Amino acid sequence: MKNICLISTGGTIACVPTENGLKPELNAHQLLELIGYHRSNISAVDLFSMDSSNIQPEEWITIANAVYEAAKTADGIVLTHGTDTMAYTASMLSFMLAGIKIPVVLTGAQYPAVYPDSDGRRNLENAIIAATSLAGGVYICFGNSLMLGCRAVKTRTTSLNAFESINYPYIGTVSDGRMLALSEPPHREDFVFSTEIDPRVALIKLIPGLTPKVLDSLKNCDIKGVVVEAFGLGGMHSIRRNHLESIKELMTSGIPVVLTSQCLYEQSTPDIYEVSRPLKEMGIISAGDMTTEASITKLMWVLGHTKDMDEVRKLMQKNLVGELSVTR
Repeated sequence: MKNICLISTGGTIACVPTENGLKPELNAHQLLELIGYHRSNISAVDLFSMDSSNIQPEEWITIANAVYEAAKTADGIVLTHGTDTMAYTASMLSFMLAGIKIPVVLTGAQYPAVYPDSDGRRNLENAIIAATSLAGGVYICFGNSLMLGCRAVKTRTTSLNAFESINYPYIGTVSDGRMLALSEPPHREDFVFSTEIDPRVALIKLIPGLTPKVLDSLKNCDIKGVVVEAFGLGGMHSIRRNHLESIKELMTSGIPVVLTSQCLYEQSTPDIYEVSRPLKEMGIISAGDMTTEASITKLMWVLGHTKDMDEVRKLMQKNLVGELSVTR
């Protein structure tokens, strides 16, 4: 029988009604009791009890360290977490725990586990099953679906199938107490644990008419890296409000800029259209088919290891944990 460690961080799954609204108060043992699990092979750790809207880079480091310690004795880890920032946490853990040899499965709920019709109890049961069956890596288990952590995005606010796997096949599904594998997760030989990150990364979502002054202002905001969600394949204004000049200024000042798309599916690239071709010539970093969440957390992780522009570009365009389809 495999040893599973449940690490609780709060979120909707742990919420109870209060006079001020839902508040995460249930601990890991109480969550296990709700699903009737009283098994000697499942240990419980209460890390903190937070709404995931408050989970930030400091908490990512705390979670990664807790997982690293638990992995010394556990065969699989389940991490309960709020849904709103779960995709960010799953992506960051994928890089911090690159090549981990046991499964780390994040799950949560759209409705508190204490509610009679909550999805939380089923999600937790499924995550425990997945943690006994999956290969090493970081995953999200939600609504019966299993997906790679660095490819998951929350796409719905209330529906029970809240997450989708973007640009990568679903890893599996859980039904009737069993996991059915649908695709092979990426394999990495070496396990490299590192919580060195630089969270000074900004995300700019372009809209028609956005003033370049927004991009220009980042140089004075202690920002060390920028992810730009551009239009379609990677287009941005080059007339009247010239974003291209602002991007060039950022990169000249030593701030790497990563180009991604506002479209969820398929890749971004500056190679196709005339309007974005100058971006390639000035050395902008294409996110390829990475999610925005993966692009942001990967850039934070990369900047925690190097500030050299060429090295940043090399690492950002290299597939490290399955976040990018093509190794460049």
